Amino acid sequence: MHHKVMEVLANATGGKSYKAHKYSLDHAEIPYIDYGEDNIVWEKTAETKPTKNYVPLYDLSIDLMNNDVHRFSYFLDGSRRVYKVDDIAFQKAGGRTAIYPVIAGQIGIGCCKRVGKKLTKESFEYECDISVPDIADSDGRNGFFSAVAKKLKNECDELRRLNISFKKIIPYKTANVDSKKYEDKGTACIQDRMIELEKQAVAELVRKGRLDQDNYLIKDGSLEYRPSKEEKHDLRKAMTFKNNYNWVLGVSKNFNPEICKDVKGKSNPGFIAELPLYHRTPVAMFKSEGMEFAVWYIRIRDKTKTRTPFDGVIKVEKILVKDKEINEGIDTEVVNILSACLVNERMPVCYGADLRWANHIYPVYLTESYIKARYVSTESFLHLF
Repeated sequence: MHHKVMEVLANATGGKSYKAHKYSLDHAEIPYIDYGEDNIVWEKTAETKPTKNYVPLYDLSIDLMNNDVHRFSYFLDGSRRVYKVDDIAFQKAGGRTAIYPVIAGQIGIGCCKRVGKKLTKESFEYECDISVPDIADSDGRNGFFSAVAKKLKNECDELRRLNISFKKIIPYKTANVDSKKYEDKGTACIQDRMIELEKQAVAELVRKGRLDQDNYLIKDGSLEYRPSKEEKHDLRKAMTFKNNYNWVLGVSKNFNPEICKDVKGKSNPGFIAELPLYHRTPVAMFKSEGMEFAVWYIRIRDKTKTRTPFDGVIKVEKILVKDKEINEGIDTEVVNILSACLVNERMPVCYGADLRWANHIYPVYLTESYIKARYVSTESFLHLF
């Protein structure tokens, strides 16, 4: 059978495919400011020796390098490629027809480990998912979407030829949303699935006993994971979730500089822009989703050699797990050592290979490159639909 994915999907859901223009929805390769909403409540400083000034790291980083001290052994990156693959129409109550976008994504979750100076694969997960409007299952039947995913596998030859299957068909909500936001909702479904797989990868490392104070994991991007409903309502699961992140740092290339606050709680992006080379900011604490986070910024590249004042600055996050950390902050000495190790991780440099080179930690760049090499090309992927 030579059915395309959209033919099978439209038949199974009773929708009408419009064979619309297909295109990528990603801008991940381009540096950008994350204009996240400033809904973070900044509590206080979050280190044992609070300071209002920049903290120098150069001498410590040289000392650690000379003594071959590393704190980071694992590097995790979750990456997704998201596409608008079609428009599909469904009849609503009253006979009116409504058109919705169909969003598809490739997700790769890669974890590399370093032994000595060699980086090797620890784990890799790849899956493809589709996000459709919830109206595609008008009766709300149990297991409907997993049955449709199975149907795709059985009826699309091209999927078998490329050894691809759509693991999940994820519905996005259509009630009270203007049409422009449907694409965002579908993309968010793919993003949430990627985050779920990242969380599973971290949990697996913890289960194997791989992480400790000498073997931290750097996770590319923010650590602002939402605990699931189960984790929120079950104290034991909530603690397991938090404990999984005891030896994990989130390192972001993109961030909203407006969220940086001065000692009076006023927004102060200039404090980051003026951050000297190989220095860090003080550590601040904020709350999100009922959890406490520590956050600080480090300049790893000379701003005279970058395009903007925020290029070359990374944002570092740590979930505060222990009561002592929440009450007294992270040990300042530990913050300095981890920060100096991050300065050392910037080399060698992927000049020109990526527009975001100035904010890359090299082992994370390699992990990201490994994942991207495993993707099906955009042309081949869109051809499936």
